[in-house]
Amino acid sequence: MPELPEVETIARKLRPHLLGKVIQDAELRWHRTLAAPSPRKFRELIQGQEVREVTRRAKYFILHLSDLSLLIHLRMSGDLLIKESKIKPEKHDRLILKLLPGSSSGPGASFGDHGLSQLVFNDTRKFGRVWLIANPEEVLDKLGPEPFSRAFTPEWLHTALHSRRRQLKPLLLDQTFLAGLGNIYSDEALNLAKLNPLAASDSVTAKQAEALHAAIRSVLKEGIRRNGASIDWVYRGGEFQNYFRVYDRAGKPCPTCGTKIQRMVVGQRSAHFCPKCQIAR
Repeated sequence: MPELPEVETIARKLRPHLLGKVIQDAELRWHRTLAAPSPRKFRELIQGQEVREVTRRAKYFILHLSDLSLLIHLRMSGDLLIKESKIKPEKHDRLILKLLPGSSSGPGASFGDHGLSQLVFNDTRKFGRVWLIANPEEVLDKLGPEPFSRAFTPEWLHTALHSRRRQLKPLLLDQTFLAGLGNIYSDEALNLAKLNPLAASDSVTAKQAEALHAAIRSVLKEGIRRNGASIDWVYRGGEFQNYFRVYDRAGKPCPTCGTKIQRMVVGQRSAHFCPKCQIAR
């Protein structure tokens, strides 16, 4: 599943192609992709909407339209692509938005005849979801703070960790605790902060919380700088996988001490760590 850096990278790449475009029509090819509203209402409401901004919240894409907001979550296998109008739909295309240049279109590329292009949501496993709503908070209100927000401070993190008694790895994956982290960047951040994935959250000291705060921001910034990580057939173009410290490196040497990286399962999710640098206390 794409995490914060991958979603941010895709949003940045799509932005110049979408800003100012007007949605002429929508073709829903898998009805369960749409979480809200009904397919008939969705097509009725989205026609004529202009894309005013493209942003991200946690792992959600947000297209801010003239009157509404379009939220997209890629889940396990989703992808967003810009295609020319004459290209036929592919087997796993679930939603196609037909776009026309608007009066305020930006400098993005034009596609197809007379500037017609398509935003295609392709999703092999059918887990991805789309919402067309007036208030994005209807979907996003339960998310924790963004790692780059002012609200996310070392002091907040220390207090929040102590307000729960959970193992660190599952807690960092909990989107209601902190938004945007997944398997890759939680493993990388815990290693950089020298914290064990199994450690109890309420055992983390203020100094360790400060180190974890810095590590989370560091690995996410590096992930964004390298356009995310390309580790499966869905997300392409990133190179952060070439700089992993521990993730998916079981049996390979720790970059700090040379000890072999280990893999274990925590809360039904994998966790990669160095048994020497990240000693369970």
